[in-house]
Amino acid sequence: MSIEVKVPVLPESVSDATIASWHKKAGDAVKRDENLVDLETDKVVLEVPSPVDGVLKEIRQQVGDTVNSQQIIAIIEEGAAAAAPAEAPKAAAAAPAAAAPKAAAKGADDLSPAGLRVATEENIDPSKVAGTGRDGRVTKEDLVNYGKGAPAPAAAAPAAKPTPGSRPEERVPMTRMRLRIAERLMQSKNSIAMLTSFNEVNLAEVTKMRKSLGEAFQKEHGVKLGFMSFFVKAAAEALKRYPFVNASVDGNDVIYHGYQDISIAVSTDKGLVTPVLRDVQDMSFADVEKGIADYAVKARANKLSLDDLQGGTFTITNGGTFGSLLSTPIVNPPQSAILGMHTIKDRAIVENGQIIAAPMMYIALSYDHRIIDGKDAVLFLVDIKNQLENPQRMLLGI
Repeated sequence: MSIEVKVPVLPESVSDATIASWHKKAGDAVKRDENLVDLETDKVVLEVPSPVDGVLKEIRQQVGDTVNSQQIIAIIEEGAAAAAPAEAPKAAAAAPAAAAPKAAAKGADDLSPAGLRVATEENIDPSKVAGTGRDGRVTKEDLVNYGKGAPAPAAAAPAAKPTPGSRPEERVPMTRMRLRIAERLMQSKNSIAMLTSFNEVNLAEVTKMRKSLGEAFQKEHGVKLGFMSFFVKAAAEALKRYPFVNASVDGNDVIYHGYQDISIAVSTDKGLVTPVLRDVQDMSFADVEKGIADYAVKARANKLSLDDLQGGTFTITNGGTFGSLLSTPIVNPPQSAILGMHTIKDRAIVENGQIIAAPMMYIALSYDHRIIDGKDAVLFLVDIKNQLENPQRMLLGI
């Protein structure tokens, strides 16, 4: 029985997807729930599992193709077994190597699925085609041009090693996720009256608490007590007191959110993503740390779901993990503010008339000046500073 493999139902915010990679090829045996193909959207990479045990009979969409929700991308023959490779007749063993199908010639292993299809259908030997792809690889276009009798492109020689003094360049298309990031950054720049306020915070008390209670915390909850949970909880408390910061603009209306869903910026190989911790006002420090750790693992394994990224009323980003001393974070629309953390440096400060060294961090709040006045932004940032310098305050909700 033939079973259709379809693109999952995509949410309204995602119009289509791109075939990123196939993990199986036509004729391969597949098992139920085994990942067949990765689909890249402008937010996450989605896995499409096999619905049944059987054999992948047909692949209808190739790598790079754009697909829509519920579109058929493959056919599986349910219950079938993959055909064992036929034993070649002994007489054929003595046949000259030229008798092998041309599509299996040298270079075929480096072809994309689309290129392999062209080579097979047109009976083209890839080893005879000049490649213009990366590292001199043969592309689908090279094969199509070769089949049409077009002359080999002059640029086919880039496989040679660059000579001293040469200035090599490489042009690659942006991924869908990178394109979406660029689009949102430009949207933020062009649609928000953005302003940034700065302050600095002495993290001596937080550092002391982590040192004295960190081991017991990890033993009790199975997760480390990091700096991020202090900032998340401090932000949630401050958002309660300054609802203007926990708001968003919708046309001519301002929406005030009666809950704190905080987006946490996580860096991945494909770009920055912001999964959401929901109802932070009801979460414990352990809940926050577990949530962040889970998202970090999922993000770097491309396992985040679209639901993980939807919503969020406020964002926290930590450039300090990469050594950033100071920056102006960009607001994540339709949110109205974002808190930027930075690296911790021991600096000389005056305390009780004495000069001492303290673990200091610059913090930044970028905000939408259309709905947040400068006074409220500054007071919000000072509120966070006061909580972090006196962490018992957030435990008491003051």
